[in-house]
Amino acid sequence: MSRKIVISKYQGNTHYSVHVYDSFNQEHHIGYSSVLSESFNKEIHKRAEEIWSKEVKKVPSLMSMAIKQCVEIDIKNGMTPSLD
Repeated sequence: MSRKIVISKYQGNTHYSVHVYDSFNQEHHIGYSSVLSESFNKEIHKRAEEIWSKEVKKVPSLMSMAIKQCVEIDIKNGMTPSLD
């Protein structure tokens, strides 16, 4: 995986949204800005470097692992899994 910075603006929106992805492809939202200036770009890169220097792979919660196992058991037994 690679690290990346994504700056997006939805059609009709007046602000840019900034997201940073670390090497584990985990998304970190940096914030919003109405303009893209040189000083804002420097701030984005500074915060991205901070995130990348502290990146840690998230461990799935016990609940999500248990649900995943239940779904796998349902599929193995020919049932259609339902999370309702």
